Amino acid sequence: MIALAAVQAIVARDLSRAMRQKSRVVGGLARPFMWLLLVGAGYNAIARVEGAASYQAFVFPGVVAMSALFGSMLTGIATVYDREFGMLRLMLTSPAGVPALLLGRAAAATIVGAMQGAVVLACAPLVLDTTGGQIATAFAALLLTAAVSSVLGLLVAAPLRSIENFAGVINVVLFPLLFLSGALYPTAQMPPALRAAARINPVTYAVDLTRGAFGQPTEFGAGTSLAVLAVATIAAFVAAALLFDPERRLVRGGGRR
Repeated sequence: MIALAAVQAIVARDLSRAMRQKSRVVGGLARPFMWLLLVGAGYNAIARVEGAASYQAFVFPGVVAMSALFGSMLTGIATVYDREFGMLRLMLTSPAGVPALLLGRAAAATIVGAMQGAVVLACAPLVLDTTGGQIATAFAALLLTAAVSSVLGLLVAAPLRSIENFAGVINVVLFPLLFLSGALYPTAQMPPALRAAARINPVTYAVDLTRGAFGQPTEFGAGTSLAVLAVATIAAFVAAALLFDPERRLVRGGGRR
Protein backbone atom coordinates (compact mmCIF):
# COMPACT_ATOMS: atom_id res chain seq x y z
CA MET A 1 0.00 0.00 0.00
CA ILE A 2 2.86 2.37 0.80
CA ALA A 3 4.46 1.71 -2.58
CA LEU A 4 1.16 2.23 -4.42
CA ALA A 5 0.51 5.52 -2.61
CA ALA A 6 4.05 6.68 -3.46
CA VAL A 7 3.61 5.79 -7.12
CA GLN A 8 0.29 7.65 -7.30
CA ALA A 9 1.77 10.72 -5.63
CA ILE A 10 4.72 10.80 -8.02
CA VAL A 11 2.47 10.38 -11.05
CA ALA A 12 0.18 13.20 -9.90
CA ARG A 13 3.14 15.49 -9.19
CA ASP A 14 4.90 14.82 -12.50
CA LEU A 15 1.72 15.23 -14.55
CA SER A 16 0.93 18.50 -12.79
CA ARG A 17 4.44 19.76 -13.51
CA ALA A 18 4.24 18.68 -17.17
CA MET A 19 0.90 20.42 -17.70
CA ARG A 20 2.22 23.65 -16.20
CA GLN A 21 5.05 23.76 -18.75
CA LYS A 22 2.96 25.20 -21.59
CA SER A 23 5.86 25.80 -23.97
CA ARG A 24 7.00 22.21 -23.61
CA VAL A 25 3.48 20.90 -24.29
CA VAL A 26 3.11 23.10 -27.37
CA GLY A 27 6.57 22.16 -28.63
CA GLY A 28 5.89 18.48 -28.08
CA LEU A 29 2.72 18.70 -30.15
CA ALA A 30 4.20 20.94 -32.85
CA ARG A 31 7.23 18.72 -33.53
CA PRO A 32 5.42 15.71 -35.07
CA PHE A 33 3.12 17.91 -37.14
CA MET A 34 6.13 19.77 -38.53
CA TRP A 35 7.63 16.45 -39.60
CA LEU A 36 4.35 15.24 -41.05
CA LEU A 37 3.38 18.42 -42.87
CA LEU A 38 6.77 19.77 -43.92
CA VAL A 39 8.98 16.72 -44.36
CA GLY A 40 6.15 14.38 -45.32
CA ALA A 41 4.61 16.76 -47.83
CA GLY A 42 8.01 17.61 -49.29
CA TYR A 43 9.09 13.99 -49.75
CA ASN A 44 5.69 13.06 -51.20
CA ALA A 45 6.87 14.55 -54.48
CA ILE A 46 10.12 12.59 -54.72
CA ALA A 47 9.84 9.46 -52.54
CA ARG A 48 7.84 6.31 -53.16
CA VAL A 49 7.70 3.49 -50.61
CA GLU A 50 6.55 0.03 -51.63
CA GLY A 51 3.26 -0.93 -50.00
CA ALA A 52 2.27 2.65 -49.05
CA ALA A 53 -0.09 4.94 -50.93
CA SER A 54 2.28 7.87 -50.44
CA TYR A 55 5.34 8.81 -48.45
CA GLN A 56 3.12 10.78 -46.07
CA ALA A 57 1.02 7.66 -45.47
CA PHE A 58 4.19 5.64 -44.87
CA VAL A 59 5.69 8.12 -42.42
CA PHE A 60 2.50 8.70 -40.41
CA PRO A 61 2.91 5.65 -38.09
CA GLY A 62 6.51 6.68 -37.55
CA VAL A 63 5.46 10.21 -36.60
CA VAL A 64 2.96 8.79 -34.09
CA ALA A 65 5.74 6.71 -32.54
CA MET A 66 8.12 9.68 -32.66
CA SER A 67 5.71 11.89 -30.71
CA ALA A 68 5.52 9.26 -27.95
CA LEU A 69 9.30 8.73 -28.03
CA PHE A 70 10.12 12.42 -27.55
CA GLY A 71 7.32 13.11 -25.09
CA SER A 72 8.15 10.17 -22.83
CA MET A 73 11.94 10.34 -22.92
CA LEU A 74 12.14 14.08 -22.32
CA THR A 75 9.96 13.68 -19.22
CA GLY A 76 12.98 11.94 -17.67
CA ILE A 77 14.38 15.40 -16.99
CA ALA A 78 12.14 15.54 -13.89
CA THR A 79 14.40 13.00 -12.19
CA VAL A 80 17.53 15.05 -12.92
CA TYR A 81 15.80 18.26 -11.85
CA ASP A 82 14.78 16.78 -8.50
CA ARG A 83 18.26 15.37 -7.93
CA GLU A 84 20.00 18.64 -8.71
CA PHE A 85 17.77 20.73 -6.44
CA GLY A 86 17.59 18.30 -3.53
CA MET A 87 13.96 17.23 -3.83
CA LEU A 88 14.96 13.68 -4.69
CA ARG A 89 16.53 13.15 -1.28
CA LEU A 90 13.21 14.00 0.35
CA MET A 91 11.27 11.71 -1.98
CA LEU A 92 13.57 8.82 -1.14
CA THR A 93 12.79 9.09 2.55
CA SER A 94 9.63 7.15 1.71
CA PRO A 95 9.80 3.45 2.66
CA ALA A 96 8.67 2.65 -0.91
CA GLY A 97 12.24 3.07 -2.16
CA VAL A 98 13.80 3.48 -5.59
CA PRO A 99 11.61 0.99 -7.53
CA ALA A 100 8.42 2.85 -6.56
CA LEU A 101 10.01 6.18 -7.49
CA LEU A 102 11.08 4.89 -10.90
CA LEU A 103 7.73 3.21 -11.48
CA GLY A 104 5.89 6.44 -10.73
CA ARG A 105 8.20 8.39 -12.99
CA ALA A 106 7.81 5.82 -15.79
CA ALA A 107 4.02 5.85 -15.46
CA ALA A 108 3.85 9.65 -15.63
CA ALA A 109 6.20 9.77 -18.63
CA THR A 110 4.15 7.07 -20.36
CA ILE A 111 0.98 9.13 -19.91
CA VAL A 112 2.65 12.28 -21.25
CA GLY A 113 4.01 10.45 -24.30
CA ALA A 114 0.71 8.68 -24.95
CA MET A 115 -1.22 11.96 -24.74
CA GLN A 116 1.07 13.63 -27.27
CA GLY A 117 0.91 10.63 -29.57
CA ALA A 118 -2.89 10.45 -29.26
CA VAL A 119 -3.24 13.98 -30.64
CA VAL A 120 -1.31 12.94 -33.75
CA LEU A 121 -3.15 9.62 -33.94
CA ALA A 122 -6.50 11.42 -33.98
CA CYS A 123 -5.48 12.91 -37.34
CA ALA A 124 -5.08 9.46 -38.92
CA PRO A 125 -8.29 9.71 -41.05
CA LEU A 126 -6.89 12.84 -42.67
CA VAL A 127 -3.78 11.00 -43.88
CA LEU A 128 -4.71 7.31 -44.15
CA ASP A 129 -7.64 5.25 -45.31
CA THR A 130 -8.17 3.67 -41.91
CA THR A 131 -10.86 2.21 -39.65
CA GLY A 132 -11.82 2.67 -36.03
CA GLY A 133 -10.44 -0.76 -35.19
CA GLN A 134 -7.07 0.09 -36.70
CA ILE A 135 -6.92 3.33 -34.74
CA ALA A 136 -7.72 1.46 -31.52
CA THR A 137 -4.96 -1.08 -32.26
CA ALA A 138 -2.57 1.74 -33.10
CA PHE A 139 -3.38 3.37 -29.75
CA ALA A 140 -2.42 0.15 -27.96
CA ALA A 141 0.87 0.18 -29.88
CA LEU A 142 1.25 3.84 -28.91
CA LEU A 143 0.95 2.97 -25.22
CA LEU A 144 3.69 0.34 -25.55
CA THR A 145 5.89 2.82 -27.41
CA ALA A 146 5.39 5.42 -24.69
CA ALA A 147 6.14 2.85 -21.98
CA VAL A 148 9.45 1.68 -23.43
CA SER A 149 10.42 5.29 -24.24
CA SER A 150 9.71 6.41 -20.68
CA VAL A 151 11.98 3.73 -19.25
CA LEU A 152 14.72 4.58 -21.75
CA GLY A 153 14.44 8.20 -20.60
CA LEU A 154 14.87 7.08 -16.99
CA LEU A 155 17.89 5.00 -17.99
CA VAL A 156 19.51 8.09 -19.51
CA ALA A 157 18.63 10.23 -16.48
CA ALA A 158 19.63 7.68 -13.83
CA PRO A 159 23.37 8.47 -13.57
CA LEU A 160 23.14 12.20 -14.37
CA ARG A 161 23.17 14.99 -11.80
CA SER A 162 22.63 18.18 -13.79
CA ILE A 163 19.97 19.38 -16.19
CA GLU A 164 22.63 20.62 -18.61
CA ASN A 165 24.13 17.14 -18.88
CA PHE A 166 20.71 15.60 -19.48
CA ALA A 167 19.92 18.10 -22.24
CA GLY A 168 23.19 17.26 -23.99
CA VAL A 169 23.02 13.50 -23.58
CA ILE A 170 19.33 13.03 -24.41
CA ASN A 171 19.68 14.54 -27.90
CA VAL A 172 22.61 12.25 -28.65
CA VAL A 173 20.38 9.31 -27.69
CA LEU A 174 17.04 10.44 -29.13
CA PHE A 175 17.98 11.15 -32.71
CA PRO A 176 19.85 7.89 -33.39
CA LEU A 177 16.88 6.02 -31.89
CA LEU A 178 14.59 7.88 -34.28
CA PHE A 179 16.70 7.71 -37.42
CA LEU A 180 17.51 4.03 -36.94
CA SER A 181 13.90 3.04 -36.24
CA GLY A 182 12.41 2.93 -39.71
CA ALA A 183 10.08 5.79 -38.83
CA LEU A 184 11.24 7.91 -41.76
CA TYR A 185 12.50 5.27 -44.22
CA PRO A 186 12.44 1.46 -44.39
CA THR A 187 15.19 -0.24 -42.38
CA ALA A 188 15.45 -2.96 -45.02
CA GLN A 189 17.03 -0.44 -47.42
CA MET A 190 19.69 0.74 -44.99
CA PRO A 191 23.38 -0.21 -45.34
CA PRO A 192 24.18 -3.50 -43.54
CA ALA A 193 25.83 -1.85 -40.52
CA LEU A 194 22.93 0.54 -39.95
CA ARG A 195 20.42 -2.23 -40.56
CA ALA A 196 22.11 -4.31 -37.85
CA ALA A 197 21.96 -1.32 -35.48
CA ALA A 198 18.27 -0.89 -36.28
CA ARG A 199 17.62 -4.50 -35.29
CA ILE A 200 18.80 -3.84 -31.71
CA ASN A 201 16.89 -0.55 -31.45
CA PRO A 202 13.65 -1.08 -29.50
CA VAL A 203 12.03 1.90 -31.23
CA THR A 204 12.33 -0.02 -34.52
CA TYR A 205 9.90 -2.60 -33.19
CA ALA A 206 7.58 0.08 -31.82
CA VAL A 207 7.39 1.71 -35.24
CA ASP A 208 6.91 -1.67 -36.93
CA LEU A 209 4.09 -2.53 -34.51
CA THR A 210 2.38 0.81 -35.14
CA ARG A 211 2.77 0.40 -38.88
CA GLY A 212 1.22 -3.05 -38.72
CA ALA A 213 -1.73 -1.66 -36.75
CA PHE A 214 -2.61 0.45 -39.78
CA GLY A 215 -2.41 -2.54 -42.10
CA GLN A 216 0.88 -1.52 -43.68
CA PRO A 217 3.60 -4.09 -44.48
CA THR A 218 5.81 -4.96 -41.50
CA GLU A 219 9.29 -6.38 -41.21
CA PHE A 220 9.04 -8.34 -37.97
CA GLY A 221 5.41 -9.12 -37.21
CA ALA A 222 3.34 -8.24 -34.14
CA GLY A 223 4.51 -11.19 -32.00
CA THR A 224 8.20 -10.42 -32.40
CA SER A 225 7.69 -6.69 -31.85
CA LEU A 226 5.64 -7.25 -28.68
CA ALA A 227 8.24 -9.65 -27.28
CA VAL A 228 11.15 -7.30 -27.98
CA LEU A 229 9.35 -4.30 -26.49
CA ALA A 230 8.47 -6.23 -23.35
CA VAL A 231 12.05 -7.45 -22.86
CA ALA A 232 13.50 -3.99 -23.62
CA THR A 233 11.16 -2.30 -21.14
CA ILE A 234 12.00 -4.71 -18.32
CA ALA A 235 15.73 -4.67 -19.05
CA ALA A 236 15.88 -0.87 -19.22
CA PHE A 237 13.92 -0.53 -15.97
CA VAL A 238 16.25 -2.94 -14.15
CA ALA A 239 19.30 -1.15 -15.55
CA ALA A 240 17.90 2.24 -14.49
CA ALA A 241 17.29 0.93 -10.97
CA LEU A 242 20.87 -0.32 -10.77
CA LEU A 243 22.30 2.95 -12.07
CA PHE A 244 20.04 5.12 -9.97
CA ASP A 245 22.29 6.11 -7.11
CA PRO A 246 21.28 9.49 -5.65
CA GLU A 247 23.77 9.18 -2.79
CA ARG A 248 26.57 8.20 -5.19
CA ARG A 249 27.21 5.01 -3.23
CA LEU A 250 28.23 3.15 -6.40
CA VAL A 251 30.83 5.73 -7.42
CA ARG A 252 33.78 6.37 -5.16
CA GLY A 253 36.04 9.33 -5.64
CA GLY A 254 34.24 10.48 -8.79
CA GLY A 255 33.41 14.06 -9.66
CA ARG A 256 30.18 15.67 -10.76
CA ARG A 257 28.77 14.12 -13.95
